[in-house]
Amino acid sequence: MFILANQPSIANQFIAEMRDIRVQQDRMRFRENLKRLGSILAYEISKSFPYEEKEISSPLASSNTLLPSSQPVLIAVLRASLPFYNGFLSVFDQSESGFIGAFRKENTSDEIQINLGYHASPSLDRKIVILADPMLATGKSFLASIEKLLEHGTPSKIHIAAAFAAPEGIQYLQDHLKIPHQFWIGVVDEKLNAQSYIVPGLGDAGDLAFGPKL
Repeated sequence: MFILANQPSIANQFIAEMRDIRVQQDRMRFRENLKRLGSILAYEISKSFPYEEKEISSPLASSNTLLPSSQPVLIAVLRASLPFYNGFLSVFDQSESGFIGAFRKENTSDEIQINLGYHASPSLDRKIVILADPMLATGKSFLASIEKLLEHGTPSKIHIAAAFAAPEGIQYLQDHLKIPHQFWIGVVDEKLNAQSYIVPGLGDAGDLAFGPKL
């Protein structure tokens, strides 16, 4: 598991600004910081890809360099992940993309239920997939999204990318995911509260990026 905040870098400033209730008033800055984290995590994930040597011709001479053997498929979980996903897309700019709507059902039950709405995806069979969602809380929306995406083929590996995560959500996915996967996290927070929100977290990432929903 890769945790970005475990090492000193400018990413910690972006994470701090996203948490800060004073800075959160600026939606453009929130979205930009989420995009920045996506770009940084995309760079880190790229180090794990298979590479092959290719010859590149410049105006003066030829040189050999290692290039990715293929581009990953990027999956965005609507709506909060759009800025985060754009960070990945700015790095993997030739990637195919898929989109899935997954959100918690509001009810009085203690059991978290996930509603899956719109989804569209290219073939995922034997491809590297990056599933990007800024908040990994209970892990149930991630699991439901992955199970739905498997209708489009079985990936060679799924990279689970989140800006903020709770230990409970990570453990839930480790216990239930049966396909090869790896976690790429901005920061792992302390816990989930009684309402299954990440603590200290930052609030609702979708609302902070795009405004409150009805």
